[in-house]
Amino acid sequence: MKDAVRELIYVPIVHTQADMGSLQPAFKREILRKHRASDWQNLTQAVEKFWEGLRKRIKGLQLDYQRTYIYQDGLPVCGKELQIVTDLVGQGSPNHRLVLWLVKKGADLVGTESPQLLLEEYELIRKIFSAPQGDQRETAVASYRKRAADLLVERDDYIRRRINLTLPEGGTGILFIGLTHKVDEGLPGDIHISYLIHNLHFKRTGRIERL
Repeated sequence: MKDAVRELIYVPIVHTQADMGSLQPAFKREILRKHRASDWQNLTQAVEKFWEGLRKRIKGLQLDYQRTYIYQDGLPVCGKELQIVTDLVGQGSPNHRLVLWLVKKGADLVGTESPQLLLEEYELIRKIFSAPQGDQRETAVASYRKRAADLLVERDDYIRRRINLTLPEGGTGILFIGLTHKVDEGLPGDIHISYLIHNLHFKRTGRIERL
């Protein structure tokens, strides 16, 4: 009966500038507009250190890569998942570099998110970055805030369904997911969740099992 258990390693992550894709330049300009360049450098170094430590933790797990399934925040179901990951590795994403390493070890890369929902969020954020300061920027921010909470719930629901549909009995999933998500709440009962947390304050309540 042990093989019937489905395991999910839940990995809360922090995103890097490289994960922003085509929004990278606008994202950096927005940060530098509000903060000093030294603050940006300190943040970048802290995030890099986080990913270095997390990569060591992942590599230290005793995984059966042939039964490992990778789920990634922001990765749409599209048939081009590996190309997206490879492109983001080329842009310097440590998250996707780790994902690609797991895939090369034999893990399956699974399209994780709804393309429609991701596109909707992208457009809301793009409008904020592209709007000039003043009323237009405030309107764009208000539109994002009005939709953001429900959009996150819808994304999480979709991710849960994808995991339930694609994670087989005896398989181990690894979910790399941002801190605001709550995918772990409401997964089917036959999926055993463990949490891999590296130097990260996990503020949500509940029982946390550390690997």
